[in-house]
Order: sequence, then structure tokens, then C-alpha cells
Amino acid sequence: MSDDVTSTLTVAKLKALCIINDLATSGKKSNLVDRLLESGLSRGDVGLKEIKKTAPLKKTEHEVVLSMEDEDTLTPEIEPPKEAEEVATPQEEDDDILEAEILDADLVSDSVKPKVTSRSKTSATNAKPATLVEIIKRPQVAAALMALIILGAGGYYYINNQLEPFTADQLRYGDEMRYTVKEGTFLATEEYVSLVLDQLDSDDETCKISLEFEGDGQLSITNGGTDQLLAEGSTDRLGAVTAKGGMGSQWLAVESVNSNTLDRFKIKTFPPGLIGGCSDFGTSAEGTAQIETKQYTELRERALLSTQADWELRLPSIPTDYRGTTVSYGVGGLLGDLAILAPGLAMMLQPIEVEDLLGNNMIERGALGSSNGWDWRVIGNDEFSNSPAWKVVATHQDIKTYCLGSATMELWIEEGNPWAAKQKVDVVISSSQTNQQDCSTTSQLLNDLVLPKGDLELHHIFERTSIERGQKQLDLGRSYSSRPQANQIQIDDSDLVAWGSNGIHMPDDSTMRTHTFEQAIQCFDYFQGAAAGAASALENGGYVWRATTVDTAQGSEWNMSWVDTDEQAGWVKFNLTGAPSETTCEYWERASLNDPAAHNREAIPSTLNISGMEERLSDGALFGQLSGPDLFFTADGAYQADVRVGYLVVVPGGELNSILSSLASDADGAVSIDMSRSWDGNDGWTNQLNLLADANEGRLLGWSHIQQPQ
Repeated sequence: MSDDVTSTLTVAKLKALCIINDLATSGKKSNLVDRLLESGLSRGDVGLKEIKKTAPLKKTEHEVVLSMEDEDTLTPEIEPPKEAEEVATPQEEDDDILEAEILDADLVSDSVKPKVTSRSKTSATNAKPATLVEIIKRPQVAAALMALIILGAGGYYYINNQLEPFTADQLRYGDEMRYTVKEGTFLATEEYVSLVLDQLDSDDETCKISLEFEGDGQLSITNGGTDQLLAEGSTDRLGAVTAKGGMGSQWLAVESVNSNTLDRFKIKTFPPGLIGGCSDFGTSAEGTAQIETKQYTELRERALLSTQADWELRLPSIPTDYRGTTVSYGVGGLLGDLAILAPGLAMMLQPIEVEDLLGNNMIERGALGSSNGWDWRVIGNDEFSNSPAWKVVATHQDIKTYCLGSATMELWIEEGNPWAAKQKVDVVISSSQTNQQDCSTTSQLLNDLVLPKGDLELHHIFERTSIERGQKQLDLGRSYSSRPQANQIQIDDSDLVAWGSNGIHMPDDSTMRTHTFEQAIQCFDYFQGAAAGAASALENGGYVWRATTVDTAQGSEWNMSWVDTDEQAGWVKFNLTGAPSETTCEYWERASLNDPAAHNREAIPSTLNISGMEERLSDGALFGQLSGPDLFFTADGAYQADVRVGYLVVVPGGELNSILSSLASDADGAVSIDMSRSWDGNDGWTNQLNLLADANEGRLLGWSHIQQPQ
């Protein structure tokens, strides 16, 4: 391609041609053109000018002699014509003059010597070719030789370490990169501590946690076999795997696996101080940790179906161990609500996929763009592991715009590697006013109301140690015959109940539990003055916005939180042992909530009944991953013992809504179903199980199983 005119097609169009012809789309523009030409496409198809064929040169009997007498000009001479030959006429002589033309396909044999018409009067008999010594003595030749010596000494390294622009290499089934994790630190203070403690299911009084970690990692794309395509009828999508979505349907997806073995893991916790604040003296423990995260991306729409994290933490110095599984379906993730507030932050937790950030943009000095909430810019050439690489700096714009702190990544990108060869991450999320000096008043108010109190910091470096490439490019963006249709997975509108306008609680009608909400709410008629505030609120436009129930040997336990039209709120606990009556409804305790709750009936969406959600979640064909001895349901679709069931209504309102209204229109509310279960196993581990689902769509949002020694 070095001698060809540059293709008139853009990189994007050339890549489209590669996809149509089942060719790889990685590499520079010239690589794409060469690949298409080799596959059989014509030069015109790839945006190149067609080559004009030229007749082969006629063999001539004239021999060319090059004279080196003149330092400035080399004049070819014609061998004197033989006496037997006629002298050529002027017209014939003109016909023998050559016109230079570059030939790509027609090669001239070395035995063919072109006839060159001499325009010099110097006789061939006087031609004296220069010797090598004479040539070297010439100033311009000496300069050229000096340049070659310089290139040989050091210029070769320079030339070969100047990267040409290229586009991000696309992932293939079977790709695998190993890397190291260096200089890892994590800090969480105040309310951010729950990000860690929620994973560990710990009730410890802790106001600050710091982590230090280092180790090794491995990132790979699973190369699925034919056993994953049983519903397809063909092997066109070989490499993909089957995966479940939040609606219970089965899809074809790309499985990405990231595993970390942290052989240095130090955790330090700090309790609250005696006079407020956080103590300066903490308790530390050292050990090891293992984390494996699997992500499933649906082929056609490239949507994230689910993320599963299996982790294990061993702290022999305490001693104690933790292990668990956390699964989310297209929402949340390891960063929880923070990932929802600032999308794209999860890209920091493993070596970033270059195409996911940079797309099809040409990677060259000064290139810039935005993707997944990140603003990126190529700042120039650099070096990684003694090889040339492009250096890219990315900044998370939402974190900065909403005055949440700062999040930056420095990336080293090498040709032929679909992931960042080196990735340096620095994140500081803080509610501190000292970090909000350059923020607008609105951003500061939003920060104060939305952002948890405290600080969150994450710093680490990923560095590639080896990479192995697969063969087949991913099938992202392509459809497949077994793909579920929208009418197969959506909930029928006729199954939804609009209870928000005048209902007291979410409709139940369950046949899987001893008592329903319809029965339990009747107990307020028998509590007399013990729960007068709650009874009055529910009779005058209030409703139950949060409630839980669990079946026990003594009946069914209930905890109901209510809100009145004036946003006064409280809760009531009681027990029900039979049909609701003065003797079967046993009042336990009540209290008012210090923080007012939002009352907004118009924002409550239509939902399935609790019984409808129970039927979906216990259906093994839809959510078989929720049934089993250590899960929520038995193989017959019944609840396991001690499963607590509840619902939560979230609506916009209060001060937060007034601030958000200045940025966007008021959002609708949401109603979720949650289930939980705790038990001691026979294997010496204590178990905690939790589940969350969307009652409006019938969608499973996520579940977790956490264990620690008894």
C-alpha cells in the first residue's frame, strides 16, 4: 500500500466492508484496505484508483552505459549503431524515447534493457565509470553515508518507535490478557463505609475503612462451544454463551471473565470517636482476597444482561473469612448506587476495553471524544514495556459537573491489544465543602442532598504481563434465531394493578404464605389507642410505603411503615396468629420517624400483585437460579423456611424533588419487592440471602449470598 493513492473511503466504511465480508476490523487504514483486496474485492470497491495496464517494453539491442564523469548528472549513452543498421529517422528516434510510468502488476524482466535516447554529445568511447573511492569522496555522497551511520546507531530505534495512527482492535472469542495490580488503595469514610459493610453483611460500628492491595489479574473472553447453541440450529454464532436476563428469558451473550488474586490485602477499620468524629486509632488485619467477575453482554443490542461477582476474603490474623456471590441484572454492580448516579465508573474496576471508550476513532495525537460519561484525549506517544504505545487521558465529566469530586484514568494503548496495556486510576468522591469551591450553588445543593456524607477514594494501576489473541471476532451487533421477542418477555398491562390512587397497601393475594396483607391490615381495627396515629393516617389518605412479613411457628410477624398526607410517618410491629380478631392480632410496638417521608400517590406506578411476583420468581423455568437448598425456593416452588418478604414504595418529593425539578422533570416512583433469609448451615458457615425485584416490570434486579464462619 505504500505506493498506492490513499483510499477515498473512511475508516468506518472500510470496517463496514470488513464486517460484511467476515473479516477482522482491527488495524490501520492501510491494513483494512490490504485485507479487503486480499479477500477478492477490486481496487474500486475499496476506494482506490484502478491501475491502467501498460504494454510490456520491447526488447532492445542497445546497451546502456552510465557515465560517472559528471558529479551532478549521470548521462546514459547509447551504444554506437552498427554499420549494417540504418540510421534511425527523427520520427523513429522520438518513438524510442520512454515515458516513465509506475507499474504495480506488470514486472519487467531483468534481461530487458530499455532504450534511452542520449541527448549528450559525449562519445561512448570516452566514458570512464568512476571508482568506488571517487564516489565516496564526493560531498553529497559523504553526507548520505553519514546519515546512514546515524540511523544505524540510533535512528533505527527512533523510527520504529513512532506509532502510526490506528483504530481500537476488536475483541475476539478466546482473547486473554494477564496483568498485575499495583499500588492499590481504597478509602471509605462515614456513609460510604456501607459500600463495604453491605458486602460483608457486618453490623460493626465503623466510620472509616482503608484497604491496600496488590496481586495478579486475568481478563478473558470465553470461547463458547456448540453446547451453548442448542436452541440455534446452526453454529453461525459459535463462541457465544447462553445467559439469563432480568426477565427470566434466555439470550446469547458474550461472557467476559475478570479474576483477581490479591496476595497482599490489608484492611484497617476505625471506630467512632468518643467525642464525635472518627477515631485516629484503628484495627488492622492482613490476608488475601480473590474476586472473579463475570459479565454477560447480549449479542444483538450489546446490552449488559447481568454481572456476577464471586469473592472470598481470608484474614488469618483476626482470624475470620468471608465469601459470597453478588448478581445484578443490568443495574447497579459493585459500586451500587454510585454507578447509577455516575454511569461508566465501573470501567475503572478492570482493564478497560479500548473500543468501548474510544469507539472507531483513529488513535492519533490530539484525537479526543466522549463515551460512557468519560471525556478522553490522546496526548501523544509514550512507551510501555519497551514498546511504543499511545497515551490517553480520560476524565469523568458527570463527577466534575455535579461537583461530586474527580475521577481520572491514564491509559497506555498498544496496537493489537483490545484492552489497555496499562491503566492508572485515581478517584476521589467527597461531600466536603473544601472540594466544592468551584461549583455552582445548584450543584452544591445537589451534592449535599444526593451524595452520601464522607469520602470515597480509589487508586490502582493495572499493567499487562502477557496477551493471547483468539481467532473469531465477537458477534456483537448481530441477531440470532433464538433471540426472545418483546411480546414474549413483557408483562401484560392487564396483569398490572393501579393501586396508587386510593390503595392503602400494595395488593397481595398470596397463597404461598400463612397470611396476606389484606388480612394483616385488619389488625389496625383491634389495636385501639396503641396505634391510633397509624390507623388515623390510613383512614385519611395515608398508605403503607414499606412493609415486611415472615412466617414463624408463632404465626406471621409484620412490620408496617406508614405515611400521612402531611408527610408525618411512623411504623408498627405486630403478630397475627389466625383470622384477624382482637385475640389473634397481637400488638408489639410502634414509633414515629424523625425524618419525614414523601407522600405522593400520583407517582406510584401500577404493579403486579405480590402473589404475581412470587409466582414469577419461584418459577424454575424463568429463575431457576433462585431455587435450591441454600436459596429462596424449594424445587416445588414453595418458600424455604424463614424467608422474609417485603415491598418498598419510592416516590419523588420533599427538598430533593425541588432541587431535581430545576434540572429535569419529576420522575415517576418505583415499587420493589425484596426477600431475605438468614440461617446457620451444617457446614459451619452462617448464611445471609437477599433479593430485589421491580414490581412494575416483573424484573429481577439482583440477589446476593454472603457467608462467614459461625
